[in-house]
Parts: sequence; structure tokens; C-alpha cells
Amino acid sequence: MAEENSQNAAGGNQAAADQQNRQQLQFAVQRIYVKDISFEAPNSPAVFQQPFKPKVGLDLNTSSSKVGEDLYEVTIKVTAQVRHSEEGTTSFLAEIEQAGLFRISGIEGAQLEHTLGAFCPNVLFPYARECVDNLVNRGGFPPLMLAPVNFEAIYAQKKKREAEQAQQQGEQTTQ
Repeated sequence: MAEENSQNAAGGNQAAADQQNRQQLQFAVQRIYVKDISFEAPNSPAVFQQPFKPKVGLDLNTSSSKVGEDLYEVTIKVTAQVRHSEEGTTSFLAEIEQAGLFRISGIEGAQLEHTLGAFCPNVLFPYARECVDNLVNRGGFPPLMLAPVNFEAIYAQKKKREAEQAQQQGEQTTQ
């Protein structure tokens, strides 16, 4: 009986510790906003007088920074340059920096880096995608609906590249 009570007490302590850990982990979106936006149609109105045959070039970058205690800003920069596929002239250039403030606590090290590099951009991308589409449409062009992006894969590729570079540097210093 005494043994059973001590096991229940130990189990109760473990449950209390698990509960406390869950309370310490915190992830909340504080704000989502457009940090920078730009649209250029350098060859208008001539671009509207010819058939629209687009060739889309897309550049995507993410960054993050700590802005306060447990407060991080994550930014996605999307640059879409559309050229006329035959002439090579620029139809339009749309750039947007979609940002968000995230309150994150109880996560550290590699797990925090992963959250900032993959999870937060996944939260922000639908907003950036809608903003680019709206911007292009307001510029008088057909909608540009960007395909979904797998930030988990991009993050994994980045980490793999960093590991390979570190390995190469290590090999160079030992030679």
C-alpha cells in the first residue's frame, strides 16, 4: 500500500512537471504586417499593347531577428520579376517584405532556429502570397498566384549546405 502511494505521488509529480513545461512553452503571433512593398512596370503602357507571354522569375528569402525578450521578427522577402518571354523586356517587378512578430518562449537552440527558419515563414507565406497577387492585379496584370512553398525543405537544404561548408572549412584547416 505504501509502495502504491509512493508510485502515485511520483506519477503525480511527473504530471505536474509535464504541465509546468507545457505552460512554459509559448508560441503566439503578435502581429503580421507588410514591412516593405514595391511595384514597377517600367515598360508600360507598351507592355499592355502586346500579347502577354510571361516568363516568371521568383526569389524568396527569409530572415529573423530578436527584437525583445521572447519577441522575434521574422521576414519573408518575395521578389517576382516577370519578363516578356520572347522580347526579354520586363513586364513588371513586384517586391514585398511580409513580416510578423512572434512571442516564443521555452524553446531554445536548434529548435528555436528551426521554428524561426521554417515554422514562422509557413505562417507568413499565405499573407505574402495574397499581397503579391493583389499588387500585380492592381498594376493591371493578370493575377500571379504563387505556388505554396515548403519552408521545411528549404530550411533542411540550408542546414545541409551549412554543414557541408563547415566540413569543407574543417578539411582545409587540417591540410
